[in-house]
Amino acid sequence: LGGAAAPAAIAPTRGPTTENFPVASLLIARPLRRRILSFYHFVRLADDIADHPELPPAVRLARLAALEAALDDPATAQPEARALQQAGDGLAEARTMLSAFRQDAELSRLPDWASLEDYCRRSAVPVGRLLLRLHGEVDAEAQASADALCIALQILNHLQDMGEDLRRLDRLYVPQDWLAAAGGETRFLADPEARAPVLETALDRVEALLDRAAWLPRRVQSRRLGLEAA
Repeated sequence: LGGAAAPAAIAPTRGPTTENFPVASLLIARPLRRRILSFYHFVRLADDIADHPELPPAVRLARLAALEAALDDPATAQPEARALQQAGDGLAEARTMLSAFRQDAELSRLPDWASLEDYCRRSAVPVGRLLLRLHGEVDAEAQASADALCIALQILNHLQDMGEDLRRLDRLYVPQDWLAAAGGETRFLADPEARAPVLETALDRVEALLDRAAWLPRRVQSRRLGLEAA
């Protein structure tokens, strides 16, 4: 694992069926699944590089840079980048997500809710935008609802994995200003009474996002995509 220019040396830790996001499920139209899976495999590899606990940040960043460079190289031998190029969709979304993975590779805390939402707009929203675009969905309200759904799912994912992320990566994506108001990070982690109101605030914000996302099934034209979003 020592080589900075060997992104494919890291095996994926998850598959499409273990994600919170709908990735190439049976409800996705068959002609689109290969393109979506090509996108998925690329960003899954990038995410695993960013989250590798045994690699120092500098090596993670170098491997992510090599992976992004492969996207622009028509002669690349990097398999995930080559497959994504051949699929012809998702290159812009993959680059946006790489910016979030670079943040994961070198930062472990976020100052406030706005920073968390910004991170989610780069690490999760591109998934929803790609699915909408591939299905020919252009309605602005559908996009806004999909954005809200992706942000909500990403925040729930971080809350769900909070303990594991702390142990493996010393990462805590709960807004630091909320922790300060609760008596600091140490108290938040040690005292359930300090932790409860912070998590309640986070869940209230997530619930508001899900309320905005509730319109999505009625906004999309694709019946399959509407069922996936329901």
